Amino acid sequence: MQTGNLLLLLIVMIAGAYYLGNRRALILARPLGGIRHLHSLPFYFAMRSAIWSALPALLVLGAWLAFQNTIIRTVVVGGMPESAQPADPSAMSLVVSQIQNVASGAIPPSFVSPEVAQAAEQLTRLGDISAMAMTVVVTVLSMLGIAWAWLRVSARMRARQQVERVLQTLFMVCATLAILTTVGILLSVLFESMQFFSKIPVTEFLFGVQWSPQTALRADQVAAQGAFGAIPLFVGTLLISAIALLVAVPVGLMSAIYLAEYASPRVRAFAKPALEVLAGVPTVVYGFFAALTVAPFIRELGQSIGLSVDSESALAAGLVMGVMIIPFVSSLADDVITAVPQTLRDGSLGLGATRSETIKKVVFPAALPGIMGGILLAASRAIGETMIVVMAAGLAANLTVNPLEAVTTITVQIVTLLTGDQEFDSAKTLAAFALGLMLFITTLLMNMVALHIVKKYREQYD
Repeated sequence: MQTGNLLLLLIVMIAGAYYLGNRRALILARPLGGIRHLHSLPFYFAMRSAIWSALPALLVLGAWLAFQNTIIRTVVVGGMPESAQPADPSAMSLVVSQIQNVASGAIPPSFVSPEVAQAAEQLTRLGDISAMAMTVVVTVLSMLGIAWAWLRVSARMRARQQVERVLQTLFMVCATLAILTTVGILLSVLFESMQFFSKIPVTEFLFGVQWSPQTALRADQVAAQGAFGAIPLFVGTLLISAIALLVAVPVGLMSAIYLAEYASPRVRAFAKPALEVLAGVPTVVYGFFAALTVAPFIRELGQSIGLSVDSESALAAGLVMGVMIIPFVSSLADDVITAVPQTLRDGSLGLGATRSETIKKVVFPAALPGIMGGILLAASRAIGETMIVVMAAGLAANLTVNPLEAVTTITVQIVTLLTGDQEFDSAKTLAAFALGLMLFITTLLMNMVALHIVKKYREQYD
C-alpha cells in the first residue's frame, strides 16, 4: 500500500477513534444523569481517543519512512558479490543510483551488469515487503491505541488535563524544533564563515571595494586568488532595497489607510483581495516584466532627456520589487489599523478632532507596532529577493549609488557561488556562507532598530 493510501486509512481510523471516544463518554454519562456528572466534556474524551490512535502510529510511520530507504539500500548493496562491491563513497553513490534507476524503470536491466540488475530486483522486493510491513504495523498500532483508549475510560477520568498535557508537549516540541533549526542554521553558517575568514582577512571582506571571487587565470589579473571585497554587494543590496521600500511603504500605507478608514464595504471587499493578488505572482514573472518592459522603458526615457541608462539597472529592479512587496505593507497595516478599538476613534472625534487628525494622532500610533512589522517584513523580502535582480539588475558587482547603472546583490552572488560543482574548501565557495552571515546580521540589526522605534513611539503614545 502506498504511503498516501496508508495516511488516508490512518485519518479514517483517527476519525473513527474520535467518534468512538465521544460515544463512550455519552454512554458513561447516561447512568449518572447527564454530561454534567462527567469530569470532562465528551469532546475531551473523543480527543483523547484520537490522540491514542494517532500518536503512536504517526511516530512509528515517521521513523519508518525516515530510515527504510537507508536500511534497504545498505542491505541490497551488502548482498552484492564481493567483486561488484563499490570501493569508495563516490563509487557507492554511482552503484546505488544505477540500482534505483533500474528498479524505477528509468534504465533497462540490459544496460547494466547482471549484479546491478539482480540488486534492483532485490531492492524492489524489499521495498514491497517494507511497505506491506509498515501498513500492518501502523494499522495495528492505531487499533491498539483505540482499544486502550476505550478500555481505560471512566466517568471521573481527567480527560481534559490529559489532552491539554499532550498538546502542551506537542507545542513545546514544535517550538524547540524551530529554535534548534535556527541555531543549527546559524552555527553551520558561522562555522563555514570562520573557515572563509581563515583564508581571507575580515578587513578585506568588509572593506574591500572589488568583488571577483573567480580564481584568476593569470597572476596579473585582479588577484591571483580572486578579490573578495563585499562593499559593492552591500551597496547594491541597500540601493535596490531602498528603491523598493520608497515605492512600497508610501503606497502600501496609503492604501491601508484608505481601505481601513475611508473605503466603503463594497470597495474594500473588491480592492483588498485585488491588491493581495500581487503577493501571489511568481517572482520570475516580475523578473520578466522588469527585464522586458520596465528596463527598456527607463532606458528610452532616460535617453530622451540625455541620461545614460544601462540596459540593466538598479532602478528597474527596485521599482518592480517595490510593486511586488506592496501587499506585505498594505495587508498587515490594514489589519492592524482595523484592529484599533473603535472607542479610541470615537473619543478623539468626540473631543473635536477631525478624521485625518484622529488617524494621525490616535490610530497610527496605536497601530505602529504592526505597521513596523509589515515594513520590516517587506524590507526582509526585498533584501532576500534574487530573481528580479538577476533579470533586471544584472550580475555585475559595481560600486555605485547611481540607480541607472547595473548592480548586484548579496543573494544573487550567493546563488552564483553555489551553482554547479563546488569545492567546499575553496574561498570562492565559502564566500557564500560569509555573505549569508552578513545577511543574518543585517536582519538582526533591522529588528533591533524596528523594536527601538516601536518602543519609543509606543511610550510617547501611552
